[in-house]
Amino acid sequence: MSMTEMEARNNMPEIQSGPLIIGGVLVGVGAMLVMAGIAVGSAHVFAATRRWVNEMETPPSELARQKWAQAKAAAAAGTAAWQNGVTARETAS
Repeated sequence: MSMTEMEARNNMPEIQSGPLIIGGVLVGVGAMLVMAGIAVGSAHVFAATRRWVNEMETPPSELARQKWAQAKAAAAAGTAAWQNGVTARETAS
């Protein structure tokens, strides 16, 4: 080896495997704790939402069906008014 190659090797940082392994293990443990936290939080939100839906007087599916029927009726009325040429002045009198 030449002198410049030895100098280049001496300028490199000395890395030990022990702290890297410990750091990797800690990152893995932290990731597992995050996953557990997400699971617990998600389960709670899901259960609370389910209770809220069950306590509603009108289920969301029925409410959606009613709103869809209202929207269809409004669209049909608007279409009929447009096709028949009804103006705002005629409907106000």
